[in-house]
Amino acid sequence: MSQNINKIMKQAQKLQAQVMQAQQELQSKEFEGVAGGGMVKAVVNGAQELVSIAINREVVDPDDVEMLEDLIVASVKNAQEKIKAASDATFGNLSGQMNIPGLNLPG
Repeated sequence: MSQNINKIMKQAQKLQAQVMQAQQELQSKEFEGVAGGGMVKAVVNGAQELVSIAINREVVDPDDVEMLEDLIVASVKNAQEKIKAASDATFGNLSGQMNIPGLNLPG
């Protein structure tokens, strides 16, 4: 019984280290979101911090500020979706590595 517990503890420690490393790697990456056919680009890092915005001059219309605002929001959302997909892929793979007897974890 104690061998199983030791084995489980080692697996948990290894998984914890892998999760921490994956979190650090994800937070250091940058994800580009686009909107309006690339007219607005937002770069967001894995920590969900907005790093930069690039706006093509052609999309700047003083009479239609709302459209520009919508494009900025859409480009940030696009980048956030990419972060979520990368996070789901990374952490889904890690959770599949956990093999604890008696526990049926999806993965």
